[in-house]
Amino acid sequence: MNDKQHTIKSPVTVSGIGLHTGVQATMTFCPAPVDHGYKFQRIDLPGKPIVDADVDNVVDLSRGTTIEQNGARVNTVEHTLAALVGLQIDNVLIQLDGPEPPIMDGSSYEFIKPLQEAGLEEQNALRNYFEIPESIRYVDHARHVELAVLPLHDYRVTVMVDYNSPVLGSQHATLTDITHFATEIASSRTFCFLHELEALYKQNLIKGGDLSNAIVVVDRVVSEEELHDLAEMLGKPKVAVKKEGILNNVDLRYKNEPARHKLLDLVGDLALVGRPLKGQILAARPGHAANVAFAKKIKKKMMEVDSSPVPTYDPGREPVMDINKISATLPHRYPFLLIDKIIHLDTTTVTSVKNVTMNEQFFQGHFPGNPVMPGVIQIEAMAQTGGILVLNTVKDPENYWTYFLGIENCRFRKKVIPGDTIIFKCQLLAPVKRGIAKMSGKAFVNGKVVMEAEMSAAIVRKDA
Repeated sequence: MNDKQHTIKSPVTVSGIGLHTGVQATMTFCPAPVDHGYKFQRIDLPGKPIVDADVDNVVDLSRGTTIEQNGARVNTVEHTLAALVGLQIDNVLIQLDGPEPPIMDGSSYEFIKPLQEAGLEEQNALRNYFEIPESIRYVDHARHVELAVLPLHDYRVTVMVDYNSPVLGSQHATLTDITHFATEIASSRTFCFLHELEALYKQNLIKGGDLSNAIVVVDRVVSEEELHDLAEMLGKPKVAVKKEGILNNVDLRYKNEPARHKLLDLVGDLALVGRPLKGQILAARPGHAANVAFAKKIKKKMMEVDSSPVPTYDPGREPVMDINKISATLPHRYPFLLIDKIIHLDTTTVTSVKNVTMNEQFFQGHFPGNPVMPGVIQIEAMAQTGGILVLNTVKDPENYWTYFLGIENCRFRKKVIPGDTIIFKCQLLAPVKRGIAKMSGKAFVNGKVVMEAEMSAAIVRKDA
């Protein structure tokens, strides 16, 4: 799994008809900045409103997942989102000139292909994974539906479907490596049973449905008269039934294509949690309603975990900036370069790591018999962390100096000693204006705040 966030290198466009609305639409995937996530933009509506791909924005689940925000609605988002998750793309603005993404061939493959051609661009921030801390379950006893996610330092999905049908029977599909999504899952097409097709048509849905973008499972004997009526309903000169019960001689791409498509839908629906997941997902008979209810339970747990202000640090993960990149950005050098890694950096927040050892030069004179890290050194390390954040707001940071202007509300909560690892987190309190930045900062050791302060800094061009 990728540790860095990614967007796409250039915009890419697809066009087609929507499955349920039957409206022709053009959809453009656009590059987006760090921590942008997935957002749809209805460019055909006044004000071009944006709809966040968020489970809290789900408003309809009739044969697809529909989201709405700011007076704009986007139907059937799951195949689009699944493609982005499957390629490990984190930040994209999806511009749409209609109410529904094109259904294309009923799978995610025709989104995957152009996105791969556009290419991925690595961004200067770590992926903000939500690592499942404990098992989370959703059960619908009436429908015999069960979904669960278990802690795992990876992303794996297993889906089982059983429709009590002689045509489909029981099937399962598994994704053990997200990098295999494009080749093993993405091309699996949507499907429905014949009796569902007729009902959906009467409900004025599937206006864009076609035998080229959906598998229709015939689960009963169909007369020639009914086949004629179906052909008329679908605008086809003729439809037929294969002996295995698939309408119009459509060949399955996999024996378990329906199960694989259910896995695809689940991946897309769970993207609405808002962050990439690490966990083992197990699903029995999933559907959009269950998927979204499950996603809401995951997001609730995520919000509980996120309410803790303590940054997480995994020494095994590649940092956003190592000491060489920090040295290329900050002018400080030994013995006054005081931070070792940047592990998070976006437009408003930065997190750094400082490993405190007895080899620090200041311990030679600062209580050598009782080594305690001086408070002023902690403040300087926090200021350097904030300097990285402020320099990240300009295009050519190597051409700027950062100067400390002031410090307020500084408190030292616990002493810091050799062997401690300090996590510094600084956050802008307001946008940088006229080169002046104000930020709050906290320092943590073993999950406890050891120091906090509010700081002001100025960025000045070196040639000014």
